[in-house]
Amino acid sequence: MTAIPQGRTRRSVLVTASCALAVTGAMVLSGCGGDDPDAGTNGVGKLPPAKIQAKTRAAADAAPAVRLSGTVVTSGRTYRLDMQLKADGGTGSVTSQGATFKLLRVGRELYLKADAGFWSHADGSDGSTGKLDGKYVKVPQRDPAYKKFSGFTDKDVLLDGLLTLHGALATDGHHADQSGTRTIRITGDDGAGGTLDVSLQGTPYPLRLVRAGDAGTLRFSDWGKNFTVEEPAKSETVDYGRQLPTS
Repeated sequence: MTAIPQGRTRRSVLVTASCALAVTGAMVLSGCGGDDPDAGTNGVGKLPPAKIQAKTRAAADAAPAVRLSGTVVTSGRTYRLDMQLKADGGTGSVTSQGATFKLLRVGRELYLKADAGFWSHADGSDGSTGKLDGKYVKVPQRDPAYKKFSGFTDKDVLLDGLLTLHGALATDGHHADQSGTRTIRITGDDGAGGTLDVSLQGTPYPLRLVRAGDAGTLRFSDWGKNFTVEEPAKSETVDYGRQLPTS
């Protein structure tokens, strides 16, 4: 066995101790960093609420497409929406008062599709509604129903009307949505003016909105995910022949 000089042993012990202290210090610093809720995020959680709102609105406006689902309460009526929206069109379903109808917009052309029960209720009689069952009805742009229903298919119009918090803005902590995506929540008037959850991962898109005054809750998904809208075949369309119902 080869003897190790005593001085070398002391130096080895000192080096080992120094390394241990350095590692321990690094672990402490790492532990402190691990408590930062914004670590590894897009950083918007550290911004004032007004800047968070501005960034999420800009992100939403720039996105080519989005899926929107949930409820909207307007004029005392509740609408359940499940819509895919983009600049040149939109498609999806709307349910109100137990009746469901499908909307399709391609450019400026708007179509409504529903079953015979929907049209019978709208007409107040059975009439000739059988021919409308499951068909796309083209909504004339001069028809009052066009303005009301086309708004459900217009990304810019719908988001401009929805992504608004009322009153003084504040942040309300870090959360996570249904998929586990980390979010920062901003509120208007401590929640009375609505709440908005904004993604902390990737682009700061809005993910969940609770509207002020119990006016509905909406979820946003599939940001930037493209989809196809095309006019229905002539065999799938029919002329309603009168003013379309708006109620």
